[in-house]
Amino acid sequence: MIKSMTGFASGTGEFGPHSWTWELRSVNGKGLDLRVRVPDWLTGLEAGLRATLSKSLSRGNVTLSMRISRDETLTELALNAAAMSAALEALQQTQDMAEAKGIALTPSKATDLLGLKGMMDAGSDSDDPAPLVAHLIKAFPALLGAFLQMRQTEGEALAEVLATQLDQVAALTAQAADLAEQRKDKMAEALRENLARVMENVQGADPERVAQELALIAVKADVTEEIDRLTAHVTAARDLLAQDGAVGRKLDFLMQEFNREANTLCSKAQSTDLTSVGLELKAVIDQMREQVQNVE
Repeated sequence: MIKSMTGFASGTGEFGPHSWTWELRSVNGKGLDLRVRVPDWLTGLEAGLRATLSKSLSRGNVTLSMRISRDETLTELALNAAAMSAALEALQQTQDMAEAKGIALTPSKATDLLGLKGMMDAGSDSDDPAPLVAHLIKAFPALLGAFLQMRQTEGEALAEVLATQLDQVAALTAQAADLAEQRKDKMAEALRENLARVMENVQGADPERVAQELALIAVKADVTEEIDRLTAHVTAARDLLAQDGAVGRKLDFLMQEFNREANTLCSKAQSTDLTSVGLELKAVIDQMREQVQNVE
């Protein structure tokens, strides 16, 4: 089943003191164009996300944007052992000096020491982005999965539209074939009349040469090959719609072939009814080309 190049997904997450929101969106494009906007200090994150996206996508202008913040109140703190040791040593010296002079000091509380500047440090991993980067890369497939599901859903709807348009092309092609068949007797009679008229009014004309020229005109007006090619293109397009994977480029090329045959059919028509059918074909094919531009 085909996939659309249009997609969107958003998500949020938390890890330690960090929380983030990210969005993944895409529109159609000739190739795969990835734009990943993440904070520079998250070393290795962009490369990891790009690798994951490249494995899952074939075409489209894809943008991944991320906003991340840190709640300082949730930062894990650790005791600065060196600072505590120095504070205890200073406290002991103070008490010894006070006792030597007969001064009684109020006992110190642990909270008094912990409240001293520099006594508590942030956890050792607080400035290391590696754990956060690893968690983000692990969490990203959930966002990507929702994004791919939307592209799949859009692709299914797109396939239904294209299938309906292909049915229209097939019906119009069959109608053109009927009109071309009905036109044969009239064209043959017209050619005979033209040949007789030429032979009556042109002295010395070579009958064989004139017949060859009229036969050439008849060949140029024959639309059998165009109708056969249109029928074959409908079959090929239906086969592509049933395939998995990226078929957008093949469908786009096929639309060019559809358009070429419809143009030739109109130029050879020599019939109001057949020309009308050819113009209807061109209109439907143009609509198909617009839809195909969004197929991955």
